[in-house]
Amino acid sequence: MKRAYLSLGSNLGDRAGNLKRALEELTGAGVHVLRVSSYYKTEPVEFRAQSWFINCVAEVETELMPLRLLSVCKLIERRLGRRRGVRKGPRDMDIDILLFEDAVIHSQELVIPHERMAERRFVLAPLAELAPELRHPVSLETIREMLHNTQDAAHVVRMRSS
Repeated sequence: MKRAYLSLGSNLGDRAGNLKRALEELTGAGVHVLRVSSYYKTEPVEFRAQSWFINCVAEVETELMPLRLLSVCKLIERRLGRRRGVRKGPRDMDIDILLFEDAVIHSQELVIPHERMAERRFVLAPLAELAPELRHPVSLETIREMLHNTQDAAHVVRMRSS
């Protein structure tokens, strides 16, 4: 089994319910959810004219290879109503692979570690809750250090445990 960290977010409909359903769908698709961070209410970044998100990070184990895991994540997004529209715009569900073991992948379909995770407080805060001493496989910084060093000043408010 391989360990991975997934970022989940929603800003349409029942946002917390969407996260819960996505986690359930992952479990049914060959992904064992080990732990889930608290939920965080997060300010949108880049495309700001939209509702705030609810985000979390899940620590998972799977026998799926990274591209297959990506396919499962995209399928779950679609099942939960995701339709590609405005780039960085509103969405029922967004699932990103942040880390997959210590893999470094740069392909047209997938980049691991997630290429913008160091710039996203809404990713780093819940990831630091689960794995503060985990090291980024390229920068070798801990997640705690990355959170401390990020330039992202967006509001991220811890809501409750998932």
